[in-house]
Amino acid sequence: MLKSLLVQNYALIDHLEIDFSVGFTAITGETGAGKSILLGALGLILGNRADLNVLKDTNQKCLVEGVFDTSHLNLDTFFKENDLDLEPATTIRREISASGKSRAFINDTPVNLQQLKDLGFFLVDIHSQHETLQLGEAAFQLEVLDSFIHRSELLAAYLREYVNYKEVTSHLEQLQHQRNELRRQEDLLRFQYEELSGVDLNSDNFDQLEERLRFLNHAEEIKNTLALATALLDEGQNPVIESLQQIVRSMDKIKNVFPAAESQSQRFQSVIIEVKDVLSEIQAQLLDTEFSPGEWEMLTQKMDALNKLMFKHHVKDMQGLQQLKASIDQQLAGVEKLEEDILQAEKRLSLSRLGVRAKANELNDERTKHAVLFSRQVQELLPSLGMKEAVFAAKVERLSVFNEKGNDKVTFWFSANKGVAPGEISRMASGGELSRLMLAVKTLITKEQMLPTVIFDEIDSGVSGDIAGRVGLMMKQMGAHHQVISISHLPQIAAAAGCQLKVYKTTDTQNTFTRIKTLSQPERVDEIAQMISSERITDATRQAARELLNG
Repeated sequence: MLKSLLVQNYALIDHLEIDFSVGFTAITGETGAGKSILLGALGLILGNRADLNVLKDTNQKCLVEGVFDTSHLNLDTFFKENDLDLEPATTIRREISASGKSRAFINDTPVNLQQLKDLGFFLVDIHSQHETLQLGEAAFQLEVLDSFIHRSELLAAYLREYVNYKEVTSHLEQLQHQRNELRRQEDLLRFQYEELSGVDLNSDNFDQLEERLRFLNHAEEIKNTLALATALLDEGQNPVIESLQQIVRSMDKIKNVFPAAESQSQRFQSVIIEVKDVLSEIQAQLLDTEFSPGEWEMLTQKMDALNKLMFKHHVKDMQGLQQLKASIDQQLAGVEKLEEDILQAEKRLSLSRLGVRAKANELNDERTKHAVLFSRQVQELLPSLGMKEAVFAAKVERLSVFNEKGNDKVTFWFSANKGVAPGEISRMASGGELSRLMLAVKTLITKEQMLPTVIFDEIDSGVSGDIAGRVGLMMKQMGAHHQVISISHLPQIAAAAGCQLKVYKTTDTQNTFTRIKTLSQPERVDEIAQMISSERITDATRQAARELLNG
């Protein structure tokens, strides 16, 4: 339960300290006095996001601190998982600096907002007028029934299956998308692959082809040059070899009288041997210059085809074409591999769908069973709230698709009057009836969940007279098992509370401040009398207030 609340520099509050008691507490005060400001401050330590506009004095930090009695709550796991000190009285503090920086603490250990929210889930249930309006929404109705069932482990088990189901579904859809994209490209890829397969992409062969084509482009010039060299060396009137041999013979004739001639003769003989060797090589090369007339054309076509492929695919060399062919081959192989992957993904999806359906069936069984119990218990509470002829039923309908909550749709059906067929609550219930229905729902849910503190923020909207007294009595009965705090403008509800706090405003020369105090019994009489008559307190209104308090 909430033991105390300290608020500093928040909205109209400069400094406020308040202790809360067990049972049912009513918070009253004039409209605009700041009753809901207290809830805003409390929301900060329950993990709500902060707004710099809440700082009353922008030069000072805002501080909200709440002390909760957690001695009877089984929070050991939460505190252990979050590495927090477990104390019988848990202190939650939130600080907001003038610069907008926010800090949060649980028992003086820094925590984040999600940790505040997670802990707050076990501590406080705040119900507002807005939530009453949500009672007509299908999603909220499902949440209400699940809260009544109070089997969060079932929903968690289903959610695990559902998340896996969505992941497998998404994976299969990605594979199918890839396959469709590849299929659209498959004809082009196969054409490109066949086109590349129709040519020799060997880099060495390409170099030889290039070299041979260069030769053929200059074959006539090469042939003429080699033929000329042959003729000059060994043909015609004055062949080079014959001239060299003549020189050798002349040197041999004079070597007896000119000894140097012998050495020169030998050297010329060496030159003749070298020239003859060169001549033999040239003669052989001259034979190789012969080629068929169609060879040049054939090689030119091959080279043109390769160059066109390189230009077409924006690559610079044969290695680029080889890599392109390998990539296309891999993509074509990927089509077959994708088919195998899709088949396996379809099998996984089928198994996952079975798992989701099984868990959804478990949820449906629980919801269907508890919907009957929930309907009966709400129905039993309606007469005590002034709706003797009312009919209430929670209906569970199976949907064709799964979502995060299963595949059930929960609808609350209601009729306030005898002889009127029940219809969906959003169409059949007035504002006051919605408020009373929500109170009945909250009574059942908090009983199942055993939440220590339940706060009602003007849930009594649209309720008055004898019905207000009945609402107050139900809150009082709830207060026997929970700490119930109700912000109310109705004297009947305030009178039913065991403790009453008054929120009011004071001013000085420059500022307006929100204050709160615990009312004594005489002060409660005057406060409730004031609520009965908005004009002035009279002996009659005081007597009426006393009668309400003595109930």
